[in-house]
Amino acid sequence: MRYYQYTVHAEPRVGVETSDDALVDLTSINSNVTSTLDLLRAASISRTDVDTVTRSLIDSGAGVTSSVKDLLDESRSGGRRKLLPPILSPEVWAAGVTYRDSMRERQAESGTPDVYQMVYEADRPEVFFKATAERLAAPFEEVGVRSDSDWNVPEPELAFVLFEGRIAAFTVGNDVSSRTIEGSNPLYLPQAKLYDRSCSIGPCLATLETIGGDPQSLRISMAIERGGERAFSGETSTSEMKRSCAEIADWLQRHNPVPNGTTVLTGTPLIPPPDFTLSEGDVVSIEIEGIGTLVNTAVVV
Repeated sequence: MRYYQYTVHAEPRVGVETSDDALVDLTSINSNVTSTLDLLRAASISRTDVDTVTRSLIDSGAGVTSSVKDLLDESRSGGRRKLLPPILSPEVWAAGVTYRDSMRERQAESGTPDVYQMVYEADRPEVFFKATAERLAAPFEEVGVRSDSDWNVPEPELAFVLFEGRIAAFTVGNDVSSRTIEGSNPLYLPQAKLYDRSCSIGPCLATLETIGGDPQSLRISMAIERGGERAFSGETSTSEMKRSCAEIADWLQRHNPVPNGTTVLTGTPLIPPPDFTLSEGDVVSIEIEGIGTLVNTAVVV
């Protein structure tokens, strides 16, 4: 199933897509369900999975039903319903140089290219802190590009959510980055990655069953529009990842317990060419098979 967090006149709601385009408001069935974290906690307490908890909720009472399309349209147009990030992650982490193309791009921008070859080939992955809940942009909200950098890019990434140390669900991530700053010196990575509106996730959480049981074989694509024209588009697959989601989750949590609901971005396989930089007003659409499409507009911060 796919899970959406949104507000109706500022009141938090959780909805689940039960079939093609059908959205059931779970909060209308049980007022205690106001976040996807509530569902993950209930699954943990009942020692089952979140889809089983949700099916039990739906069977217990008639919920308000609408359509996912209407929810997305209302959120995009500023209607009464507004999408939130699909989970209010207290921490967002990311893994870097997990695709060969990403390694090559990092080498091209850097004065110390050997560092990235070493990371790609090493047993230990590169993991870094990316955002807090306050820095996250919701679907259809603006993502930030730094005003002190003249080369900025969106990075489309598969993301997973951790609960009690295990991967509980998946979503789409946009890891906006400053290539100028990181390329100047690898030690500047935190400034290149962590700043206001530097990340967006959404539009929903999808369970492992929903994405077909294998996060390492999903089609991922990105399109960037500028002034109504296509400025960039590309498509590839998470099968190109050198490291699995499970491996990244394991390394992240070694001697480093993370809060429930932590989101982890898994690296990007698609980066625009060197002559492209993200500009204010650009619209970035990232689609991952089985999950959905995350749309954001760029703004200078």
